[in-house]
Parts: sequence; structure tokens; C-alpha cells
Amino acid sequence: MKDFHGTPGTALGLALRMSQFVFAAGSIASMATTPSFFNFTAFCYLIASMGLQVIWSFVLALLDAYALVRKKVLHNAVLVSLFVVGDWVTATLSLAAASSSAGITVLYFNDLGHCHFGEECQKYQISVALAFLSWLPISISSLIMLWLLAAG
Repeated sequence: MKDFHGTPGTALGLALRMSQFVFAAGSIASMATTPSFFNFTAFCYLIASMGLQVIWSFVLALLDAYALVRKKVLHNAVLVSLFVVGDWVTATLSLAAASSSAGITVLYFNDLGHCHFGEECQKYQISVALAFLSWLPISISSLIMLWLLAAG
């Protein structure tokens, strides 16, 4: 398999995983600190999707850190296939959750004018923005994984 930036066991791969983790954890923290997020199904879906994203990216960040410390190559075909499937599933779920939450945020709080709680509305918007920011590195990582699998 080819060796290029962003593959498992490289510094850029670790940076991508850590940025996924940080943005997803920030999205969860922002949403979970609101008192009524559970009234909206899209927001509950966002919490669940970002929770999966946090777990997935943290485990892969640990693998990347281990590979960097031990100077090992994580280009086993089975392992890369697992990374591809996991990255594409979490990327799809993250984008769907961020998009649905953004739609609810815009519809309910801007179009219908039901946003009378200033700080709560800002937390919803911050959570959605962080969810989209979490999706960016996972989409890059999933494309790199697919490229690595195809090159293999």
C-alpha cells in the first residue's frame, strides 16, 4: 500500500483524528448543557451521532499514537478495510445529524421565531457548527482511507 500523508500511523492522521474528537466532543458538550435539547429528535440524533464519532475517533487516535510511538505501519488490508467502513459510516451519520439539526435550528428558531432563550439558541447553533466542523476532518479521513484501500 502507498504511504502518504493522512494515512494511519502518520502525524497528519493523528491530527485528523484528534480534530474529529475535539469538535464532536464540543458539539456534545454544547448541546448537552441546554435544558431542553431532548424535546427535538434531530438534536437527540446529533448527540448520538457525535457520541459515536467521539468513540470512533478516540480509538483510532490511540491507534495512530501507538503506531507513531512504535514506528509501525498500519497498512494491513483488513485493518484499512475496517477503517474505510467505519469512517464512511461515521461520516454519513455525522453529516446527516448535522444537517438535520441545522434544519431544525433554522426552521424553529429563525423562521418560526420561537427562540426566546438567547443563550440556549446560541448553544444549539454552536453545537451544529461544531458538528459540521467535526464532519470536515472525518470526510477527509474517509477519502484518504478509501484512496489507501484502492491503492493497496
